[in-house]
Amino acid sequence: MVTKPTSLDAEPEGSDYGQYDFIVVSNRLPVDRVQDDDGGTSWRRSPGGLVTALAPVMAKTDGAWIGWPGSANEVLDPFDHDDMRLVPIPMSDDDVELYYEGFSNATLWPLYHDVIAPPEFHRTWWECYKTVNQRFADATAKVAAVGATVWVQDYQLQLVPKLLRELRPDLKIGFFNHIPFPPLEIFAQLPWRRQVIEGLLGADLLGFQRPSDSSNFLRCVRRFTGHPIKSQHVNIKSDSGTRICRAGAFPISIDVAQINELANRPDVIERARQIREELGNPKTVLLGVDRLDYTKGIGHRIKAYGELLEDGQVTVEDAALIQVASPSRERVESYRLLREEIEASVGRINGTYDTLSNTAIRYLHHSYPKEEMVALYLAADVMLVTALRDGMNLVAKEYVASRTGINGALVLSEFAGAADHLKQALLVNPHDIDGLKDAVMRAINISPGEATRRMRTMRRQVLQNDVEQWSQSFLRALQAGPGEEAEGEEQ
Repeated sequence: MVTKPTSLDAEPEGSDYGQYDFIVVSNRLPVDRVQDDDGGTSWRRSPGGLVTALAPVMAKTDGAWIGWPGSANEVLDPFDHDDMRLVPIPMSDDDVELYYEGFSNATLWPLYHDVIAPPEFHRTWWECYKTVNQRFADATAKVAAVGATVWVQDYQLQLVPKLLRELRPDLKIGFFNHIPFPPLEIFAQLPWRRQVIEGLLGADLLGFQRPSDSSNFLRCVRRFTGHPIKSQHVNIKSDSGTRICRAGAFPISIDVAQINELANRPDVIERARQIREELGNPKTVLLGVDRLDYTKGIGHRIKAYGELLEDGQVTVEDAALIQVASPSRERVESYRLLREEIEASVGRINGTYDTLSNTAIRYLHHSYPKEEMVALYLAADVMLVTALRDGMNLVAKEYVASRTGINGALVLSEFAGAADHLKQALLVNPHDIDGLKDAVMRAINISPGEATRRMRTMRRQVLQNDVEQWSQSFLRALQAGPGEEAEGEEQ
């Protein structure tokens, strides 16, 4: 694995192309670079659920994963890691700024999350987005075997399906959108709306988190392309004939076995006890775990909790809120401002209500390993997931999976995809601060019997629908012909 001082669009040398039967294409490779004890570097598998879901498929087939390694201005040869062939896609500083931070995260991300923050539309960003998507498509076309299955992931690569189909019409192409797909009235703002829709329609199967996302997409297809739609099938006519693209809901889930194993480990259980002790053993521990992002509703949650303290409905002696806000996109101005706003709110509340022995809100601007996260889940009596908009929110499912004692309460935003599946949670509109306060108090005061009934139902749903079931459901539907029943599409 050698870094080569070559053009970013140059082909890596010494690689075999055209031999991989199953290919995943995502913005990032499924590995992180780590520093060794001797000062060298190596690769470690990323902890994300997508990697967990697809690694077994990679191991069983001749699989390759295409993505950016995470460093700008670096060109790497393809290499092998954990039964996977990894094909790094290079990016320059400009690519990172324009394609990733710009079009992906300052145009598409806010647009697809109900314009909670205003999206920016810049032609230079769009041109770079097209260029990088073409780079991904070219690399995929070269490594795919004849008739291979390709699964493209998420909003950064929405043009890849069409670009890839033009290069390799023999391939079976799937695409999964991990974030919400916006309503027609919002998506219509995008100057390049038709190009994005046509890019996605290059796939044989499009997967979304919720049926409403799939419906939003099909409305946009009808409005901006004119392709005939019957049920969830889009009929795309071309000079070579008619092709069908299907769209459906395939809600993603978590690695239930991993969460269960950690939740039953003595050291993790002991760590949960220590966490409560460090908080002064309050009667109720509340927990929020989020990436620091304006879509997560952290400010609304903190405002509601501050008002509960002001009203005297909770006290620092009886309750403590832990808010984990992992760093995110810190080079982007709106995210820096959000961090300042959240930290100022926490500071005001703690300055008003803290005592020498108790803290109102423990604010943690860190990322934590999975073991520590599960210990936090075990320590928390109440989990607060109050996103303003979220494709799924796997934290909610992880909390439920960790509750092996069949207790605890989940306050869950109705605007998170998880609300479709965890219907026994205390569902809230996070914009309604009074309603959010009522839901928090209901969770704090829930009876053991009601908590058990709700948690048992939610755990059954999560345990029966783990991340492996999600990936297999999608891949089975992708292989099914348009006239066959594709399991998962109507979920």
